[in-house]
Amino acid sequence: MKKIDSKKYPIYASFLNQLAKDLTRFYYAKLDKPFKITNKLKGKGYDPVTTSDKAFEKFIRSKISKKFPNHQIIGEEYGHKNTKSEFSWVIDPIDGTRSYVVGNPSWSNLISLNYNGEPVLGLANFPKMKKYYLNINKNSAYVFENNKKRKLKINTKLNFTNAKLAAAFHHHLSLKQQLKIKKFIKRMQFPCFDALTYCQLAEGRIEIVAQCANKIWDIHPLIPILRAAGAIITTWENKNPVLGGNILVSNNKQNHQKVLKLLKPVAK
Repeated sequence: MKKIDSKKYPIYASFLNQLAKDLTRFYYAKLDKPFKITNKLKGKGYDPVTTSDKAFEKFIRSKISKKFPNHQIIGEEYGHKNTKSEFSWVIDPIDGTRSYVVGNPSWSNLISLNYNGEPVLGLANFPKMKKYYLNINKNSAYVFENNKKRKLKINTKLNFTNAKLAAAFHHHLSLKQQLKIKKFIKRMQFPCFDALTYCQLAEGRIEIVAQCANKIWDIHPLIPILRAAGAIITTWENKNPVLGGNILVSNNKQNHQKVLKLLKPVAK
């Protein structure tokens, strides 16, 4: 498959770097106020969307369309702008809408740039925390906070016995299924806070994250950030994470293989 010209990374990384700042300003100028909530599932469960989700996505789409009018755009709320371009932008306007609804600060704006369907650059912007995570090429990613940036680097040396593990099933695994992976559940030490937990792994604060039911906009923006920080990322079936679904991220290959084995009874 044809790969992106590495000389173009700075153009797109610079755009995302500025977009992170613009999104935080937009939030405090326009959206830091009461909002309306709609349940997408209408009594068959709970999947909230807010007026802020829609406003954020419109804002992001307008910025992309103005700068890169020929590029494709895939967003959670407003669908697919289909063009013949090899470039596509994947948007989750608010990752962690439940957190947003109840006032937790862990929600974020997630955006990836994909080339021929493969995520090459990712942004995870946390307006309430006033920080953002961004990779600038395939080998370098940073967290930006307090007008400073710090390179992201996972702790590859930590073995499975000492690794910190976070997981969330999002109602995707029944109790019967969970009973098949007792050894894994015993190792669960931390909850997941949406994209923030993946970003904390990229910082070296945690070593293993497993989550169920990721949509492409949940995970595409995080894939290049995690890989640039040195993480291993696949589905629970050890397939390309671009597929979405159940995702596993680890700090090294040995730990990754151990967790894949623990999860095998419920991997589909």
